[in-house]
Amino acid sequence: MNCKSNTLRDAVVLALAVGAGGTATAAYAQESSNPTNLDRIEVTGSRIRGSEMETQQPIISLDRQTLEKQGFTSVADVLQNLTSAGSPAISRADALASGENVGGYYIDIRNLGAPRTLVLINGKRAGATTGGYQDLGQIPFSSIERIDILKDGASSIYGSDAIAGVVNIITRKRFDGAEAGAYFGQFSEGDSDTEQYWLTIGSQGERGGVTLSAEYYKQDPVFAKDRDFSAYGNAGPDYPGSGWSPVSYNGSWSGPCGPGGATTWCTLNQGGDPTNVADYHPITAAEYANSNQEMYLQTGIERKSLYVNANYDLTDTVVFNADMLYNERQTHQQIAGYPYQSGSFGTPLDADSAFNPVGRDVAFRRRLWEVPRTTDSSLKTLRFAPTISGAFQIGDHAWDWDVGALWNRNDTTKTGHGDASLIATEQALGPSFINGDGVAQCGTAANPIDLGSCRPWNPLLPYGVAGQGSLSDPDLQKFLFPYYTDTGRTKTTSYTANLSGSIVTLPAGDLGLAVGVEHREESGRFVPDAFNQSGQSTGLAATTTEGKYELDEIYLELNVPILADMAFAKELSLNVATRYSDYDNFGDTTNSKFGLVWRPIDGLLIRGTYAEGFRAPTIDNLYGGIGSSFESYVDPCGIGAPNSVNGNAACNAAGVPAGYVQLGQGLVPCTAYPCQTPDQFISGSNPNLLPEKSKSKTAGIVWSPQWVEGLDLSLDWYSYKITDAIISDSVDRILRDCYVLGNASRCDGITRAADGHISAMFYGLANLGELETEGYDFGVKYRLPEFGIGQFSIDWQTSYVSKYDEAGQDSDGNDIMIGRVGDAGYFRVRSNVGVDWSLGDFSVNYTARYYSGMKESCVTNRPCTDPDHYANGEPDPVRWTGSNTFHDLQVSWKAPWNATIAIGANNVFDHQGPIMFSSPNSDFAYYGGFDYSRFIYAKYVQRF
Repeated sequence: MNCKSNTLRDAVVLALAVGAGGTATAAYAQESSNPTNLDRIEVTGSRIRGSEMETQQPIISLDRQTLEKQGFTSVADVLQNLTSAGSPAISRADALASGENVGGYYIDIRNLGAPRTLVLINGKRAGATTGGYQDLGQIPFSSIERIDILKDGASSIYGSDAIAGVVNIITRKRFDGAEAGAYFGQFSEGDSDTEQYWLTIGSQGERGGVTLSAEYYKQDPVFAKDRDFSAYGNAGPDYPGSGWSPVSYNGSWSGPCGPGGATTWCTLNQGGDPTNVADYHPITAAEYANSNQEMYLQTGIERKSLYVNANYDLTDTVVFNADMLYNERQTHQQIAGYPYQSGSFGTPLDADSAFNPVGRDVAFRRRLWEVPRTTDSSLKTLRFAPTISGAFQIGDHAWDWDVGALWNRNDTTKTGHGDASLIATEQALGPSFINGDGVAQCGTAANPIDLGSCRPWNPLLPYGVAGQGSLSDPDLQKFLFPYYTDTGRTKTTSYTANLSGSIVTLPAGDLGLAVGVEHREESGRFVPDAFNQSGQSTGLAATTTEGKYELDEIYLELNVPILADMAFAKELSLNVATRYSDYDNFGDTTNSKFGLVWRPIDGLLIRGTYAEGFRAPTIDNLYGGIGSSFESYVDPCGIGAPNSVNGNAACNAAGVPAGYVQLGQGLVPCTAYPCQTPDQFISGSNPNLLPEKSKSKTAGIVWSPQWVEGLDLSLDWYSYKITDAIISDSVDRILRDCYVLGNASRCDGITRAADGHISAMFYGLANLGELETEGYDFGVKYRLPEFGIGQFSIDWQTSYVSKYDEAGQDSDGNDIMIGRVGDAGYFRVRSNVGVDWSLGDFSVNYTARYYSGMKESCVTNRPCTDPDHYANGEPDPVRWTGSNTFHDLQVSWKAPWNATIAIGANNVFDHQGPIMFSSPNSDFAYYGGFDYSRFIYAKYVQRF
């Protein structure tokens, strides 16, 4: 082995010391002088094949052996437990989340947002939704050879979206033999039953071969009622009833009832006659609805996937390779029945209804408890990525080339049930009578409506009580609750050509070059059901998203060796890359990157990078239709709101009464802020958006002390700044601009009802955001000498966030940067410690996952640990919670019949995180990124 190869090997070994689970998968790949060797390593983060560029930037590499030692069964779960991972983009505890992206699994590096982390499969883009989300769930776990995670900006190498970093999933190729496996697991409570089966087979001939991986995965949902932190409403077990909805499943109507006949919300006495006004009493808080009793804490999922790789040596120097993927994913959501409020839809119980107790139009509220809202989301992915690659020699310099294509199509179907048709409710609540057969019928005796066309509904009949017009009647349910179908399709098409090699040999080594071109087309469509588009259902209103764009790109990368084999300069090299991108919608952009590596002595490496990046607006950003949601906000015109301006000129001009208190769900006065609106607010896209821009910097040191064999240490500093970030122009920002700052132009999208509450609002997207984050990654990896009691290795990885600031405004409307470090999901410190022990055929893997404490804003009638806290010069009372550590353990045995048997548990000590009243990344009083309880599993792998 020559000196040059040794240098490369050592450099790669050092670079991989950065990552948790860093392996020698790439460490022993060497540059060959034989141009017919087509297996030179392709480095994530560089286009120069076989280069040492990975030493200039922080890369984590997880090989298959490392993946198998973990108790996770998907790419997303593995990546989510990296210390540099941010909060889950859409956690499975976001039960109320809706839209095209729900049901997918996404990765967010540095908390910069999932659409700002680029996902590649064998170096080519994964398909994305119209919102730019790239689903990691489409990749069968059994097909993965390794996962590379580049924690640095890489737009100069890969183009748009690679702002925070790049995840490159490398699949298995040239596999010869067969492997089958099964996995079973569940939470210690006995739910979330999980099963996974896989088969990988391959056959290799003299010139080519085929590798096939098939996988089936299913995990049952978990009900919120089965965990203490989610069973009792959104405030945890210590505050049962808190946050329960006044829109009860018992039903209530507005009128005088009970002693004194005061006007209030009236609900039926147990066993009472719903047509007799004397049988009603004022509803009490004990009769409010706990919607969590019907909701999923964790969505269910089922996945079927097939991956095929085929390769063939067309000549001694030209190879054809093709990747094919089919994936079918289904997820199931369930939330409580809709909180129907007649005033929101203008559908009172008609004065002539057979069920009306007072003979006048009656406003009512009724939780549609009998029919929970469900959404079944299906995603089908078809992917074909052929490539022809080759190698040639010019003098003493080896060159590699490839031309390839990618066709990726995602088809989405979402089927919803449980939202009522407003057309049907208007009919069912209209005039009705008891016919000669004693059956309630729509219409009047003189003009009846056939029961096949209309079913009358009694919304005042409580859940579980039989009778005419009961919502438990299957025929009434069929009439009121149709099935809704949303459909979508996104397509990615790209054509690429790349050339890399060495131009000339300089005194310090070869001058490496890579150049390439790419043409890419992105198109997408998401079409909500006609009911949702027309607004004729209780579901969130939405319209069609449809659009496409094309781009052409060219890039150039140079790796320049400056010094080598000198005193205090065993290596000094510079890497420069630039990429020009020309989009047919917003124009062009150029982004560059510079990297430097210095090895003063053997075993010590110092590196740094500076990168420009961008993220192009997505199809949904540009061409999306409108969407609706029930937003939580603070109305500055309400007297109970913090920093209220009730009575000022802007509030008076809007018709807000003096002494007005913000109204929340059920038009009940708010007692805690922010408070959720009782009405749907509308948001929309912006066709004039420009790309987001970023600048990132890293600097690090990697040290492998020669006097401690097997020890690698690394410390990396990082800094990101994103400008022109595409953000939703928030409700609170608009209200502050309108009413506090008196900017009348910002009031145009606000509509208020006669009582003063905001009944409708529109807000859109804009390039208004700015974000800065900074921190450190520290890694220790030590493989101890082998002892008689076995082989030990330790892997300790820590991420420390020193700054995470987002653009915001203070109470005076001044632009400020708001610090988020310490907020749930924005942990100051995340640290993983892994210890691996093996002796003969037995091995044990233990991991501790540490999260530092969290803070949240104090709310009324809840614990507040720091009421005197200030932020940005303003009072900001906060509640602090302590740190959390989850422990994982796996024990495995290699059986003599070429099988591996493993049992294990994630969160083996059944640790539960703290109650979080702000419900971060979930719809419950718990951080959505934490383990819900202990998960126990068993795994069997048979190799042939």
